[in-house]
Amino acid sequence: MQSQLLPPPSLRKIPDSPTLLAEPTSMAWRNPHPAHQYNLVILGGGPAGIMAARSAAVLGAKVALIERDQLGGTCLNTGCIPSKAILKTSGLYADMRNAEQFGAQVPQVITVDFAAAMARMRHIRARLSRRASAERLSTLGIDVYFGMGHFAGRNTVEVDGQLLRFKKALIATGARPLYPTIPGLAEAGFLTHENVFDLTECPPRLLVIGGGPLGCELAQAFCRLGSKVTIVEKEPMFLSQEERDAAQILSGALARDGIDVRLNTDAVSVREQGSEKFVDLVSDDYRSTVVVDQILVGIGRSPNVENLNLEAVGVRYTRDTGVQVNDFLQTTNSRIFATGDVCLEHKFMHFEDASARLIVRNALFWGRERLSALTIPWCTYTDPEIAHVGLYVTEAIRKRIPVKTFTVPMHDVDRAIADGEEEGFVKIHVKEGTDKILGATVVARHAGEMINDITLAIGSRLGLDSLARVIHPYPTQAAAIKMAADSYRRTRLTSTRKWLLKRWLAW
Repeated sequence: MQSQLLPPPSLRKIPDSPTLLAEPTSMAWRNPHPAHQYNLVILGGGPAGIMAARSAAVLGAKVALIERDQLGGTCLNTGCIPSKAILKTSGLYADMRNAEQFGAQVPQVITVDFAAAMARMRHIRARLSRRASAERLSTLGIDVYFGMGHFAGRNTVEVDGQLLRFKKALIATGARPLYPTIPGLAEAGFLTHENVFDLTECPPRLLVIGGGPLGCELAQAFCRLGSKVTIVEKEPMFLSQEERDAAQILSGALARDGIDVRLNTDAVSVREQGSEKFVDLVSDDYRSTVVVDQILVGIGRSPNVENLNLEAVGVRYTRDTGVQVNDFLQTTNSRIFATGDVCLEHKFMHFEDASARLIVRNALFWGRERLSALTIPWCTYTDPEIAHVGLYVTEAIRKRIPVKTFTVPMHDVDRAIADGEEEGFVKIHVKEGTDKILGATVVARHAGEMINDITLAIGSRLGLDSLARVIHPYPTQAAAIKMAADSYRRTRLTSTRKWLLKRWLAW
C-alpha cells in the first residue's frame, strides 16, 4: 500500500470556532526586531523546540524561536494531550458498563455526552497551551517569531522578511501524517490526528486504518464513547514492534470492547454514497465491505523538511527519514543540529524533551553527550497499557546476547486482584548469568507509571538484584517488579549454596 503526505498544517483549513483552537497562535502577535546575533535560532515551536529554547534562555543564551502555525506542536494540539483527555473520559464510561465487576450496579441508563467530553479536552488543551504561549516564552527572554522560516545563508535564517543571524541553529520542524493512496479515499474524505479532535459529534460508525499506538488508542476511545468501530491492520498483529504476547492481549481487549478487529487486512478502495462511505477490504483471498460514517487514518508520519532550503547550508536529508544527524544530533553542517520528529526514529514527546536538553549542552557548551546513551521508555495508552524500555528479546538474540526472562502475571499481584485489573504481566529481561537488565515490557492498567522504576534502574546501571531490595508500599501493582526481582534472586540459590546454608544452620 503506497502512501502520500498531507499538506503542511499552515496550508490546511483551521476551524473558525475559537473553542477548537489552542491559545498559542500567531493571530495577535507581532514579531520582534531581530537581535544583532543569536546564540541559537530554532525552527519549530513544538516540544523539542520549546524545551531547547527554555533551557538555553535560562542559561543566558540569546534565543530565537520560529513557528509557522501553533506553538506546542503535535503533542499539545493534536496528539498526546487531547488523546489522553478523551481516553480518560472513555475509560470512565467503560467502568460504568463494568460496574458489576467492582461490586456496584450498572446504571440503568448510560448516556454518553460526546460533545462534553470533547469540550473538556479542548479546555485542558487551552489551559496547558498557556505554558507555551508566545507571551510566556518572551518573558524568559526568548524572541518568538511566527512565519515560514528557512535558511538564507550559512549563518542566517529568514522569517517574515527578516534575517536572523545565528551562531548555532536547531531544526525541530516535526512531522505530519501520512495517508494511504487508496482509490476514492481523498474524494470521500478522512480524519487524521490533526483534525479528529475537532469533532463535536461522535461518528456512529468509524473505520480506523492502522494498528499503531495512536490508531489503537483512538479506536478504543471512540468505541467506548459510542462509535461502532472497525480497525484494519495490514500486519497479522497490532503494534508490530512490541512483544507478541503483549500485542495479543491488546487485540483481545479491543475485541471485548466490541471493536471489529481485522488483522492481516488491507483497505483497497473507498466510495461515497450520500453521507456513507463504503470501504472494500481484502484479507488473503477474502473480500468484504464495511459501511462507515467516518474514516480515521493513522499509518505513520513523515518529517517536515520541505521549504527549509537545507541545501543552502549543506544539511543532508531525505523525504522519508528526515534530516541526517549523528549521535550528538549534529547535522552534516556542524553548526546546525536537529531533533524531534524531523529526524528521530522514535517519535515520542519525552524523547524530544531529553534530546533537546542534550542539544543545548552540545551546541552551546561544547558537550559530547550521545543520543545512544539515553534510556528511553515508551507506552501505548490503551486499556491495558503496553510499556517498554530497553532491548526486546529478538534484538538481544540478534546481537548474540544470552537472555533470561523473569515474568510475573498481573493476576498474581494482590493490588491488581483487588482493583479487578488482572490482565497483563511484567516481563524483565537480563543478561544470562548476571543481573544486568537489558529491557522490560509491562502490560497493565498503569504500565506507563510502572515502567519508570525499570527505566531508572537501567539508566543508573542498577541490576535486577538492586530492585529486589526496593521496599514498596503495600499493596501496589508495581509490586510485580519486585516479585520479578525476587524470582531472579531465587535462581542464585543453587544446590551448592543450599547445601552450604544447611550446613551453616546445622552447626
